[in-house]
Amino acid sequence: VLDVQKRRIPNKHYVYIIKVTWSNGATEVIYRRYSKFFDLQMQMLDKFPMEGGQKDPKQRIIPFLPGKILFRRSHIRDVAVKRLIPIDEYCKALIQLPPYISQCEEVLQFFETRPDDLAPPKE
Repeated sequence: VLDVQKRRIPNKHYVYIIKVTWSNGATEVIYRRYSKFFDLQMQMLDKFPMEGGQKDPKQRIIPFLPGKILFRRSHIRDVAVKRLIPIDEYCKALIQLPPYISQCEEVLQFFETRPDDLAPPKE
């Protein structure tokens, strides 16, 4: 995770700028909102309940995502910046998991380049 960027389209929010390096050496830059990380985390915990520690918390290998902050103004830069390092650590921990998790469809789709990654909205 390289940085955070403020966006105003369709409304004010922040995205995390992520440099993705694939196993073939190709690199791309993608942009993801915190809510997309949260969605991925929910998918992972549903798909891998054992690895998510639902039966036994000591068995959990899926990393923890920094919690949702329910302030009225979670779009403020301070919140986004405070999450930058934990989100970077989350991404790194996620790809270190066994391949059946780190290379599952949900993880691959999350890090795939999307049309708005190629042409981010201009301020």
